[in-house]
Amino acid sequence: MREGNLERKTTETNINLKLNLDGTGKSQIDTGIGFFNHMLVLLASHGFMDLDVKCQGDVDVDFHHSVEDVGIVLGQVFKEALGDKKGITRYATEHSPMDESLSMVSIDISGRPYLQYNVSLPVEKVGQFDTELVEEFFRAFVNHAGVTLHINLLYGSNGHHIIESIFKGFGRALDRATEVQERIQGVRSTKGML
Repeated sequence: MREGNLERKTTETNINLKLNLDGTGKSQIDTGIGFFNHMLVLLASHGFMDLDVKCQGDVDVDFHHSVEDVGIVLGQVFKEALGDKKGITRYATEHSPMDESLSMVSIDISGRPYLQYNVSLPVEKVGQFDTELVEEFFRAFVNHAGVTLHINLLYGSNGHHIIESIFKGFGRALDRATEVQERIQGVRSTKGML
């Protein structure tokens, strides 16, 4: 099984995170941020990964540290769980409709961290959640997972639907890109390494 777990403590957050890439989509999420919990549940479910996240953060300040730090830890644990990357598909692109919204998420598990985020959200908050934190989460993830990630909003007008579309697509893209194929000998790179 491709699994990883990590406990990370700072003066701003205390995070315990466990990930199984070959799971069934089960999750136990408690970040103290309701909307973010919902997005992580969707990520796990649509990505067929088992994900447990417990985050105690300084949410009395705001949600920034908790969201960014969960992205950091998830990236680190994802990298650990993936191991040597032998046989993985490496690339995936997913289009995700959510009512009036449509997003496209493309990933390359390349070893090169890069985020291209082309999303203009029509609202600054969904409930108490600052929508600018979506980009912060994904930037933290790619920088610590070592992946290239492109997120494009094709269209949409409802902030909740747009973000939900992105997280569902991200989960499915991760699932497809980490899938092991028998035809791939070693890693899928002409350089011989990722």
